[in-house]
Amino acid sequence: MSIGRAQTLHGIEFQHYTAAEAREQREVVEAIFRGSYTQSGRAFSTPEAFMRRFDNYTDPGRDGEFELVMARFEGNPCGQAWGWPLPANAAWWGGLCLDDGDLAAFTTEDGSRTFALSEIMVLSELTGRGIAHALHDELLRNRRERRATLLVRPDNDRAYKTYRKWGWYRVGTLRPGWPDAPTFDALIRDLE
Repeated sequence: MSIGRAQTLHGIEFQHYTAAEAREQREVVEAIFRGSYTQSGRAFSTPEAFMRRFDNYTDPGRDGEFELVMARFEGNPCGQAWGWPLPANAAWWGGLCLDDGDLAAFTTEDGSRTFALSEIMVLSELTGRGIAHALHDELLRNRRERRATLLVRPDNDRAYKTYRKWGWYRVGTLRPGWPDAPTFDALIRDLE
């Protein structure tokens, strides 16, 4: 299944950023995060923990081709999505419990096999308008990788249902190596 052209939404524009350009947008990235999530009280979900992960993802010494897509509504930042292709020996798959199949074959990366969609969020007052779906499609459009992966909390029914509707399916569970990280369901979507 290929990703089609991003949805056209009245008043929505997209900007693409490399890791270096994304770092220049750090304050905006944090503001969107703060406006998108209700604070759960979980250490992994605090703005400080989120921004430490963002800083790591955009670190100049990190391998990969980080890409941030920011949505703007009437010129104002309103949502963002980002990810990167998984390089050989990617740490992403560490701790994966695969539901079925050969773990070594499934997790072998070469920089062009799998795109990791790490984050997608929209300001809470603008949810339900198709912005998240448009961000998703814009980020995945024209990717050269054969598949994409993302992690979702198994108890996040709304997100889970949405991802399934967008063509994602579960392949197992994964607990990232980040401090206080929960166990997520690992999802895959074919991009070819």
